[in-house]
Amino acid sequence: MATDMQKLIVTSEEDDEEGDGTDMDVKEEDGDSENRAKHIADQAMVGVEAGMLSDSFDDQFQYHHEVQDQVSTPGGGSGGRKCRPLEEKERTKLRERHRRAITARILAGLRRHGNYNLRVRADINDVIAALAREAGWVVLPDGTTFPSRSQGSRSVGGPSAAATQTSSHQSPQQEPPPSLKGISPGYPTSVEYNSGQMKGLLVPSPSPYDLSAGAHPQTSVMMGDGVDTPRIQPLTAGTVDTINVKQIVDVYPKLSEREFAGSAYVPVYVMLPLGVMNMKCELADPDGLLQQLRALKSADVDGVKVDCWWGIVEAHAPQEYNWHGYKKLCQIVRQLKLKLQVIMSFHECGGNVGDDVCIPLPHWVAEIGRSNPDIFFTDKEGRRNPECLSWGIDKERVLRGRTAVEVYFDYMRSFRVHFDEFFDEGVISMVEIGLGPCGELRYPSNPVKNGWRYPGIGEFQCYDQYLMRSLRKAAEARGHPFWSRVPDNCGSYNSQPHETGFFCDGGDYDGYHGRFFLNWYSQILVDHGDLVLSLSKLAFEGTCTAAKLPSIHWWYKTASHAAELTAGFYNSCNRDGYAAIVAMLKKHGATLNFCFSDLGVLNQQPMDFADGYVDSDGLFWQVLNAAWDVSIQIVSESVFPCHDRLAYNKILDNVKPLNDPDGRHPLSFTYHRLNSVLMDRYNFLEFQRFVKRIHGEAVVEMQV
Repeated sequence: MATDMQKLIVTSEEDDEEGDGTDMDVKEEDGDSENRAKHIADQAMVGVEAGMLSDSFDDQFQYHHEVQDQVSTPGGGSGGRKCRPLEEKERTKLRERHRRAITARILAGLRRHGNYNLRVRADINDVIAALAREAGWVVLPDGTTFPSRSQGSRSVGGPSAAATQTSSHQSPQQEPPPSLKGISPGYPTSVEYNSGQMKGLLVPSPSPYDLSAGAHPQTSVMMGDGVDTPRIQPLTAGTVDTINVKQIVDVYPKLSEREFAGSAYVPVYVMLPLGVMNMKCELADPDGLLQQLRALKSADVDGVKVDCWWGIVEAHAPQEYNWHGYKKLCQIVRQLKLKLQVIMSFHECGGNVGDDVCIPLPHWVAEIGRSNPDIFFTDKEGRRNPECLSWGIDKERVLRGRTAVEVYFDYMRSFRVHFDEFFDEGVISMVEIGLGPCGELRYPSNPVKNGWRYPGIGEFQCYDQYLMRSLRKAAEARGHPFWSRVPDNCGSYNSQPHETGFFCDGGDYDGYHGRFFLNWYSQILVDHGDLVLSLSKLAFEGTCTAAKLPSIHWWYKTASHAAELTAGFYNSCNRDGYAAIVAMLKKHGATLNFCFSDLGVLNQQPMDFADGYVDSDGLFWQVLNAAWDVSIQIVSESVFPCHDRLAYNKILDNVKPLNDPDGRHPLSFTYHRLNSVLMDRYNFLEFQRFVKRIHGEAVVEMQV
């Protein structure tokens, strides 16, 4: 008997060695078969690829039962050996290696394409938890998992109701089951990936930053000459009409809400997808877009907003403009009796949070940049950022005989001439002027492509020869030529303020040289906005123009406000860094566009926004009060898509402040952005309800 038990121990140790050596192993708890089956089903509900995981669990399940058989069978040692011959053990090893390889590829893909915040030695539990949170589930540290309120809206009525809806609205061959939505379909298969590399540029589907909890990522977008983007998934006929109203009411039965009936009417616009226009300046899917715009019209949306990409319109040669696709878009908008807001986008698209397509700067600009890379912003390591042109060349004739601001003005004037009829008819209601990266008035201080990650402070971006020349002249004019250098104790992209000698409490940012440098750095930003907006006022006389400011709210609670300083906003604790900017906007009669970065919405994203001394509300009200103090109009937009009633309520509280004696509110609100997730029947009904409330209309709830 002792010999048999010794053999059994050796066998178990050998089997344990087969599963050891990696942190990817699935940890099975002891229990009967019913509990194990229930455990596997619960894991599959959060959207993991069920086939892959079930194979792995079944292997281990079978193995544990074989061990139990060995213990319960007389002569278990020899019996176990007979039940597990050498060939089967080799197959088990191969299956285990194959499973580990699959898991490693899943982790690599999630980190690369999905921006999942997974630790280096993540195991399968971390993957399951990340996917569950994206699917709208709540996962506690001890592993307890349950559906959130928004996830519950997808399964109201119990399992039988969910099964009925699934069978009536989808075909298993065409669409994955609800538990798997939003996970694997957004990523290309190996065939699609190879095909994309041959035909054009493959850009992965939107990151989790671009989707709220439970969102379904869009299909990957192919951008390239001669390559059409996939069809935009429209709201199918009857999707909304067939919903049981009782199901929608049951989602938030006891939610306390403010009453907005009779309040001021705030127009609602919806931002169109980044890939709505292909590189030939043609609508990627005019029929699908028309169907989606009709759905928006049915929800009483006032209009849509679109980027007019410099890299598409003036792509091949200076002053050769192709507005064909945008004119077609204007015709569709006019046909539906909607309004259109346009953005003069003088930056590239791709590489930033939420970018799901790649649209570079014009080819002829890139050619100039290869011979003169100083036309781009540059960091202290000498890395060039081709996202937009450096403000140092605003008045330098380095773009084939033209300055940067002349290039911008010619582009804006061409747009105004080609779309004259739409301006006269009031179809185009506002033009937003792109003033920097992502169209925002800021330095590109936190480029993801250069390694920046939240909540890093970023780096100063003034090392090109033109801005350094400007700094040198300013230092000489001040009488201190030795100040013609950027402070060298500012850390790196991912530093924190207390880790640097410049941004720490009592640091050099508040010294003589630091104050001089920050004054110069922030004044370059104000001067750029002043110059470009003065020309836009000429090009779009009589039309509302706007400029966008970012919400850089991390490290706002520190004395230095380091992240704002590197972005060009001299807003340390003893200064108001936005007063000069709103005064400049007031000078040109421009409207301020400021984004809502509410943490109540952002905490659904897979980023740790608890770090960084964040105060998004503090920054929001500082900027709004600065704008209202000089009596300029404000428009606002959301940063991330939201589909939850709680998030909509927070937006409403910001758009229509409670106790404001003057009743001030933004001129309009833009929802970011149109996608297939918004067209989901539950999400769309919730969006319709939000539109009614922001319009000041009464919302009648069905009593059940």
